Amino acid sequence: MTDKYRYKSAAAAGVPRPAGPPPSPPPLWSRDFRLFFVARAVAVLGEGMVPVGLAAGLLGDGRPDATVGYALGAWIGTFALLVLFGGVLADRFTARRMMIVADLLRLPGAAVLAVAFTAGSPPLWSVYALSALSGVGAALFQPGVASTIPRIAADVQRANAVLRVVEALMTMAGPALAGLLLVVADVGAVFAVDAATFGVSALCLALMRVPARAYDRARRGSLRAELALGWREFTSRAWLWGVIAIWTGYGLTVAGPMVTLTATVVTGDHGSSAYGLLMAVHGAGNAAGGLLALRLRPRRPLAAGAVALLGLPVNLYLLGTGAPVAWLAAGQFVAGAAFAFWLVMWSTSVQTHVPQEALNRMHAYDVAGSLLMMAAGRALAGPVAEAVGAERVLLTGSGLAVLVVAALLLVRPIRRLGRAPGV
Repeated sequence: MTDKYRYKSAAAAGVPRPAGPPPSPPPLWSRDFRLFFVARAVAVLGEGMVPVGLAAGLLGDGRPDATVGYALGAWIGTFALLVLFGGVLADRFTARRMMIVADLLRLPGAAVLAVAFTAGSPPLWSVYALSALSGVGAALFQPGVASTIPRIAADVQRANAVLRVVEALMTMAGPALAGLLLVVADVGAVFAVDAATFGVSALCLALMRVPARAYDRARRGSLRAELALGWREFTSRAWLWGVIAIWTGYGLTVAGPMVTLTATVVTGDHGSSAYGLLMAVHGAGNAAGGLLALRLRPRRPLAAGAVALLGLPVNLYLLGTGAPVAWLAAGQFVAGAAFAFWLVMWSTSVQTHVPQEALNRMHAYDVAGSLLMMAAGRALAGPVAEAVGAERVLLTGSGLAVLVVAALLLVRPIRRLGRAPGV
């Protein structure tokens, strides 16, 4: 809760407002936060390079287009299947340790791909296996991100907003850097830099001195018992499971098809260069949304984030009506900003309302549900678009996106969730 709102509540209760200006927010850029900031920046940079490297390496060797999808699918599949276990392990062994293990697991896999593509044409089974190994590492890494932020940052919302901005910038920079390396070197160089990013991330995490908590040393039950306990924590919060339930439907019917059909519609109508431009604009919108979240501190963050999501149906409507590129760019910017603002509000709410000892598992449930439904939505988008037309699917998605916002605002526990005390 910001000081402005704290003063307002105090005044309503008859408590006199303190004299002088509100105190400044606590400093953000501690040593640990700087190290974590660098770790996240380089990790997202490396992640953005991988699809470009896989496409260039496999298609350059004359492999079918489907092999790129299979390689990326091996990553997504193992990640989605194992992320819940990653959440349990992060709660059991601490998030920082599991993230370091995850980076050290993925580094040699990327290095092997670098050598293999430099030496020639690696067998497909090895590419798929190493992609799956990277997915395992991601499943061990991702749950710990949520619980680390409240430990190293006194101002959780500012930390989330800053990280959202740098992640948006690195998401744009990753493919661009990969493209540059393909011009001046080869595919092996792309994966060599990707391997280096894991090394930098692991080093930064190892240098952090995250304070220990009492529950870090608490006795833990079996893996099955910990999963069951996490499920009870999850289902006991109506606002939490309500958002995730709504969001899984959104991923299946709106977000998943939108990713696939944006690529096919824009590329088909305006060419691949226009699609690349629109994705860059979308990334810029993500950064703008993160900057907006640095400034605004609504009393009811999930309600404010839901209202911001009205930018998504605008983008889908423009895509579905065949708008010119300039309007499509405006839609992508608005959608990127809307989603980033929602993501900061959602992440901050989860990190400040869920007990720290269960936070990794809660984040894992969120990621697993969202990712699986988005993957299903992407897979179904093509056949459905062939049957009824891509434009109709996008326009239907625009209407469904409005219904998603309405659902978030109509569910009372979601709409009325306030800021955690002191946030």
